Amino acid sequence: MPAPVVRPVPTSGYRFQIVTGDDSSVTARIAEDLYKRLVPTFAGFRTELAQRRRMVYVAIGPIALREVAGRRCDCVVIAAFTSSQVWQSVVDKLPPARAKAMTAVYAEPAPADQLRLAALLYRRPVRAAAILGPETGFLLPHLVPHLLGQAEIVHAPSGADMSDVLARIGRSEVLLALPDSAVYNPENIRNILLSTYRRKQGVIGFSSDMVKVGALATTYSEVEDINAQVAEMAARFVATGELPPPQFPRYFRTAINEGVARSLDIAVSDEARRFARPRP
Repeated sequence: MPAPVVRPVPTSGYRFQIVTGDDSSVTARIAEDLYKRLVPTFAGFRTELAQRRRMVYVAIGPIALREVAGRRCDCVVIAAFTSSQVWQSVVDKLPPARAKAMTAVYAEPAPADQLRLAALLYRRPVRAAAILGPETGFLLPHLVPHLLGQAEIVHAPSGADMSDVLARIGRSEVLLALPDSAVYNPENIRNILLSTYRRKQGVIGFSSDMVKVGALATTYSEVEDINAQVAEMAARFVATGELPPPQFPRYFRTAINEGVARSLDIAVSDEARRFARPRP
């Protein structure tokens, strides 16, 4: 007897795919939570609307971002859990038309929120410094409006001696750390934290892990915070056909190293401890 013809079942409803770069438990948790948030939006996706690109890829982490960026498809990409530095390095290598079909929620905190936290800790506006490496100069527009008049931005060329770079920010009370592998890496992070500590400079880190090893404080976002923002971006695309620009995390909470604060003679207020922007 001839084999039965198996006809493909036409897809309907969902027009998204979550792409992961590994199978770790953390990634699985991210994907599971994100899937639940995206399903209600894409269940009502209507292909007859203005959206030319009908598939939305959500890339979790740098490996997934690089993999999806290399695909030839009529699609859009929303990246998450990837630093702004890595995001920029990937997008810079793409044709302009492809880059316009991609956006992201960066992994690190917004500089504006970090500087607001510093002001709450010191109970006044503080003089802050930020170090930009060769691959993080694109962050300058995000820093200037918030640092203008009360801060200094130091550019560290490739291979620069960090002792010399840190000496150039000696007048600043706070170092705003940005995720730049050319400036902060596992080999020098402890030395940077020790050097600033000796100078009575507080470090506003870019992750809660930095706070654990000696940074003064940071704002940080949980998995659910980032996923909620990704879902909002996807919903906006489905509703309007327009992809929002890359953005820093919108929802966050605060971590403070109370021991470091005491050593710097900072009396941490409840307002600083409660500094947060919870998701709806």
